[in-house]
Amino acid sequence: MNIHLIAPSGCLPDPTVVDQGVVWFNGKGANVQNMSCSQRQFQRFAGTDLERLDDINAIAHLSNTVVMSLRGGYGLSRLMSDIQWQAIGKQVHKGLQIVGHSDFTAFNLGLFAQTGAPSFAGPMFSYDFCGQVSPFTWKHFHQAIEKSRLEIEVLSPQKIEKPLSIDLNDQAVLWGGNLTMLTSLLGTAYMPTHEQVKGGMLFIEDVNEHPYRVERMLHQLIDAGYLTEQRAILMGDFSAYKLSDTDRGYDLDQALTSIRHRLNGQVPILTDLPFGHCADKLTLPIGRFASLSASQTGYILQSNW
Repeated sequence: MNIHLIAPSGCLPDPTVVDQGVVWFNGKGANVQNMSCSQRQFQRFAGTDLERLDDINAIAHLSNTVVMSLRGGYGLSRLMSDIQWQAIGKQVHKGLQIVGHSDFTAFNLGLFAQTGAPSFAGPMFSYDFCGQVSPFTWKHFHQAIEKSRLEIEVLSPQKIEKPLSIDLNDQAVLWGGNLTMLTSLLGTAYMPTHEQVKGGMLFIEDVNEHPYRVERMLHQLIDAGYLTEQRAILMGDFSAYKLSDTDRGYDLDQALTSIRHRLNGQVPILTDLPFGHCADKLTLPIGRFASLSASQTGYILQSNW
């Protein structure tokens, strides 16, 4: 496996940590390339806009490679209009694999919207492989990259009225990512069209976002017509926010109650998907068809490509 790093967003607070990730991947028989991107810094970014843009567009010349984002933060929104989407999409259809999450959601969804090419919402180099590596994260990353397969069973109580079954013949596309980044794309050419994701399964996660902000963004997606078109909504990890005395019992569960009410029970909302700003995370194929079997005791999400 060849891992090619790109740094399209924030810079590393401590660039020396990349050595740990290189050693770890070397131990798995993988080769890590383009480590120099981890040393760049311009303001809060991993290099100037041009340097980071060149990082991205250079992957249009790669093959048999896994492109992995160094970290998230902020920065991709400044670059979207100058990314060589078609050239990168062609390489993906030839076998190039691209993975990242958080701020990288903008790239994941932009690529799908512009070209129909799939990518992965999954681990990033500095957060997931430059310290204590989660066996769960590695297992599902390896399974997705090497075996083209996703399979996860979530055993936790679910607030759904009746069992749900979606098989691969239903052609329900799996899509989503960071909720804040996703809603920032509404009204742009980098948001997948209704036609691309109608009847699909939307997965979302976020960090440092109070439940009222999460609720507000979900109401926005309803008003934009996206949520009502989905077969299911999968809630990943929502963490690092703080409730206050003024919330008076209002929390994320209450926020979701508001959304379920607006959806009139027509679109099930499932929780506890292991994905997001957490140690144990899945590698989820954006733009691939998936199957889902759910009951009040849990659910199974699967895909093969």
